[in-house]
Amino acid sequence: MAKSFTVKEIESKKPIAKPYKFAVDRGLYIRVSTSGIKTWLVRYVVEGRQIDYALPKPYGISGSGFMSLADAKTLNATIQALAKTGIDYQAQQAENLQQKKDEVIAKVEAEKVERAKNLTFQDLFDAWIKDGVRRTDNNEMIIRTFKNHALPKLGNIPLRELSESNLLEALRAVFNQSKTRTAIMLYKDIGQMLRWAEKRKPYRALMIDGNPAELVDIEKLIPSDYEEERTRILSVDEIRKLNDIFITSAIAYKDAANKYEVDRPLIKETQIALWICLSTLSRIGELLMTEWKHVDFEAYTWFIPKENVKGTRRNKQSQLVYLSDFALDQFKQLYALTGGEKWAFPAKNNSIHNKNHVCVKSVSKQVGDRQTQFKQRTKDLSKRVNNNTLVLGEDDWTPHDLRRTGATMMQGDLKISLDVIDRCQNHVLAGSKVRRHYLHHEYADEKREAWQKLGDRIEAILKADNVVSLKVA
Repeated sequence: MAKSFTVKEIESKKPIAKPYKFAVDRGLYIRVSTSGIKTWLVRYVVEGRQIDYALPKPYGISGSGFMSLADAKTLNATIQALAKTGIDYQAQQAENLQQKKDEVIAKVEAEKVERAKNLTFQDLFDAWIKDGVRRTDNNEMIIRTFKNHALPKLGNIPLRELSESNLLEALRAVFNQSKTRTAIMLYKDIGQMLRWAEKRKPYRALMIDGNPAELVDIEKLIPSDYEEERTRILSVDEIRKLNDIFITSAIAYKDAANKYEVDRPLIKETQIALWICLSTLSRIGELLMTEWKHVDFEAYTWFIPKENVKGTRRNKQSQLVYLSDFALDQFKQLYALTGGEKWAFPAKNNSIHNKNHVCVKSVSKQVGDRQTQFKQRTKDLSKRVNNNTLVLGEDDWTPHDLRRTGATMMQGDLKISLDVIDRCQNHVLAGSKVRRHYLHHEYADEKREAWQKLGDRIEAILKADNVVSLKVA
């Protein structure tokens, strides 16, 4: 029999140059390290095989991180008793631990399955935005549209319960706000998202009744007088009127004794952006992402990189715009305002560490906010201009209409071929793949001449007293 040690005797054991151990009870030992830490060791025999087992906690009088003499003796007695029956305490503990792990894993898996059964429209949207769709604006438009019009009504609906009637209710709410185009785009995006879900786990298992978007007949919801494609072009008189508005509003604001009593004119950068869109046939979003390194004043060129161009990734191409004298002058005026920046149209709230261009929707918003008579708003928008200072005729106009107007001027007034106009607009031309692959004439001279003629025409319109209205031949 091993000598039965008391706590006082154990405490008296001090470290020496080498670790040592001593028996405290039958099969129970304490090992003293050179640092003075005392750890428990149990030695037992199972079916003739001697086994050493270090107890999980070191010796100590008190504290949750230590094991007292009494507790160690009790555990040692249990281990020795099990050994006599042929049971290895360590193996038993490992088995119990594995069983607990298996139970935890099973519980987690069960919870995962249960969660998957109850995935909502919101859950699908979050996954789709992360892995299923990538637009050139970093999905900002989709996120904003869903956040405003889809998620409030559909977000909490379990995907397995999503129905045609749910989608119709959400879409009707948008149509009732007279936001027809928004509703149509939302319908298309929801359909795209649900088709993505149909091909992937765990969502496809929840759509046992099929894709509810395929049951929605959007044509029945679209107002009969809605035109999908805008046909608005600005007449010569409207172009001149726009220029007059820019000039007179600036003078009125400058001369006003009380600036709060007159409408603030459109900022100069936006005026320039509109003239560049008209004279180059460019898209406003592509223009607002321009970096000054892409504008060459000596070569009279403006390069639009592929990543800035509207369209799908496989259906985009860069564009080199040959600037007319008129367009070049607009860029020079702009450079005088923002030439110290990276961006031709830098965001006003740029910080030192967060330089960026203005929002690509900013010019469109500024133009729209100054034609409120065409907007079906129930109240003025907060922190936005709300007037009619840019109304030019009986219909509203947008920056994109200037692109159409310039193209129409090329066709009607200047008799430029449609083939060249398409290239000036950077359209990806349809037709034979063989022709597109082998015929790589750049039409540089033709495009340069077309843009110069357009610039000269615009200058003539803005200077002349009487100009024949714009017509298409």
